[in-house]
Amino acid sequence: MNIAQALALRGEAESYERQENAWLLEHITKIDSFDLVMKKDQVLTEEEEQAYVAALARIEAGEPLAYVTGSQPFWTLDLTVTKDTLVPRPDTEVLVETVLRLDLPEDTRIVDLGTGTGAIALSLASERPNWSVVATDIYEPTLDVALHNAEKHDLTQVKFFLGSWFTALNRQYFDVIVSNPPYIDAKDEHMLNLVSEPERALVADKQGLADIEHIIQQGKKWLAAQGWIVLEHGYDQGEAVRNIFKAAGFKEVRTVKDYGGNDRVTLGQL
Repeated sequence: MNIAQALALRGEAESYERQENAWLLEHITKIDSFDLVMKKDQVLTEEEEQAYVAALARIEAGEPLAYVTGSQPFWTLDLTVTKDTLVPRPDTEVLVETVLRLDLPEDTRIVDLGTGTGAIALSLASERPNWSVVATDIYEPTLDVALHNAEKHDLTQVKFFLGSWFTALNRQYFDVIVSNPPYIDAKDEHMLNLVSEPERALVADKQGLADIEHIIQQGKKWLAAQGWIVLEHGYDQGEAVRNIFKAAGFKEVRTVKDYGGNDRVTLGQL
């Protein structure tokens, strides 16, 4: 099987499936995906062909490509992912952009609650090396992945703590609290497409709003004067999250849309 035949095994020309095929071949052959077309007549080795076919079978069975390759690009970083972590989504980059646009002090103190792969914390640290960045997660194997990603990108100034939300922290105050918490209702039909990823990082009570509500209400105790909380949420939760912020006494409450035009990030200032 040559590269052209391998690319054509799944999906129509110009489809997302073909793009996934290219990324998978890049991972297996170490040939940049942009160069695959120029090397379309190159024959795969027996080991490469076997690995490629087996990987396609995993994807067809519903496993995310990132779990197959063990990595996922996010912001400017290539992050290691495992089945102990969610796969970072491009829409979460909107949260990073939103924080970077805030008028914040040079020595900002920030905490990322439920950090997962470390995507948000590490992206912010990579852009603002003078910031003090802390990240937490409740699950030790997940936190190990985040630590690995910090070391991989030499962002060792980020400090990681194990525990549930604020219980992982010592008494301190932050200028910004960020999180991409679980926000999906257990009965949501989208869960059918997410069976490969850890449910604990996806599902929350109260129609998906329980963890968001907890972070906003408890976060007031951890914020410095005029501090911000910036949260990712579901496409249909913008109004509900704004109401939670306002009920908790936050000002400057607003929602930012994602790249698809859906409500995705809501923030408020104490």
